[in-house]
Amino acid sequence: MSLPRRLFLLLSFALPFAATRLPAQPQNTAGSGESLTVEQAIQFALEKNFAIKVSGFDASIAAAGLTEALGKFDPSINARYDHQENQDPLLSFDPSGQRDTTRDKTDSATLSLDGLLPWGMTYSLGGTTVNARGRLNQYANNYDSFAGVSGRQPLLRDFGFGATLASVRIARTNRHISEQQFRQSVIDTVTRVIRAYYDLGFAHAFLRSATRSRDLAAGLLAENEKRFRVGSMSEYDVTQARSRVATREDDVLQAERQVLDAENFLKQLISDDRSPAMLNRHFMISRPPPAPIVVVDPAADFKVALENRPDYQQARLSLERSGINRRLQKNQFLPRLDLVGSYGYNGYDVTRSGAQDQIKDHDYRSFSYGVVASIPLTFTTERGRYRAAKLQEQQAETQLQDLEQNIVVLVGNAAGQIETAQKRIQANRQARELAQATLDAEEKRLRAGQGSTFFVAQQQELLAVAEVQEASAHADYYKALAEYDRQLGVTLAKRSIAIDPPK
Repeated sequence: MSLPRRLFLLLSFALPFAATRLPAQPQNTAGSGESLTVEQAIQFALEKNFAIKVSGFDASIAAAGLTEALGKFDPSINARYDHQENQDPLLSFDPSGQRDTTRDKTDSATLSLDGLLPWGMTYSLGGTTVNARGRLNQYANNYDSFAGVSGRQPLLRDFGFGATLASVRIARTNRHISEQQFRQSVIDTVTRVIRAYYDLGFAHAFLRSATRSRDLAAGLLAENEKRFRVGSMSEYDVTQARSRVATREDDVLQAERQVLDAENFLKQLISDDRSPAMLNRHFMISRPPPAPIVVVDPAADFKVALENRPDYQQARLSLERSGINRRLQKNQFLPRLDLVGSYGYNGYDVTRSGAQDQIKDHDYRSFSYGVVASIPLTFTTERGRYRAAKLQEQQAETQLQDLEQNIVVLVGNAAGQIETAQKRIQANRQARELAQATLDAEEKRLRAGQGSTFFVAQQQELLAVAEVQEASAHADYYKALAEYDRQLGVTLAKRSIAIDPPK
């Protein structure tokens, strides 16, 4: 078997599993189907792709987490009522030895508005009324009331905006990270759609080339049979031509399967259909415009990648989050020293309304202040948490540096793929044109009785290989452009796609 024949057979079996291909002139396997441009495919994916929908939930969950963190500052209304009765022995000097008893009853009610302020102060605004009745006051009503405000302000641990707002800032950072993750998911999906679109286009080109090669072999067989009947060609040449037709028919069947597989993969990306009816849809791939000549500068575009790549922004936000946590754990390493105090007015009367009137009239002022200290003996827990937070911040910084290095390599490789694909397009176009010219010359020689079936069939196979390679180069070039945009993080901007993460 000739080397070109082996190469063609290798491509016939390998290309259905290859990833990056595009047709020169795409068309549908059956010649009919839904007309689809790459822009339409992207739009369908943005509306229906399940991966984008799933990532959108992550963004919504992170937004809900921020709402939860902000809820710590929402004031709450607290009410409490208690009734208490106590029966105790009353000491007396009764000669009979019998002891009298006393029964005390207490009703207390509290209503307050409690909350936390952003600098760490907790407050309580409200009032308390206690009605104590017992033997000492002949079980008469006795309302002791207070209304005012009390608070507790940390001076060391949990002091200030940094410590109090740490959970909110971490939740906000998590939301920004999830938004960047959502953006990355959309970019990756759009890039996969572009690749799948041109893979399908290449599958059509491969099928077209296989069909043309089969038709050429069938034409050669028909001509050989005609010449055999007139005695100008041997039976061996006819048998050889018939064998090549059968082989190329197998190539056509494999190419048709490749088209269907590529179609199904694209449909999975751009559709939310979950029924077997999805498999019956077919597409007519629009002819792509001439491949644009793009000159890239990976050294200059490295800064563009740092500004736009969602994964790099995620790494920066992760470093920021680690810094917030480190500062929080450093604050928690301090002892607790809190300033406490209250200010309000008292009321005391045999009726509830009378006690309340005294409070309203500000007759009796009440205030208090003090300091509460709590100092752990070892700080073992706090030391461990602070050390872990510092190491996590250093780890996040190192990961950011590692990502920067990866971006340099990835952008450089993507730029190299563009340059190589451009050269491949030119080389393969020339190879295809030369293969076509050589085939035409061999056919003329065969008709003139100077050539052979073997050489004509061999040139047909070489032409088929050249056509496939040219289509592959075109596909790889379009996909290399899409990959370069992905590596720079500018896919959405290049295609004027505006996205808002779900809230």
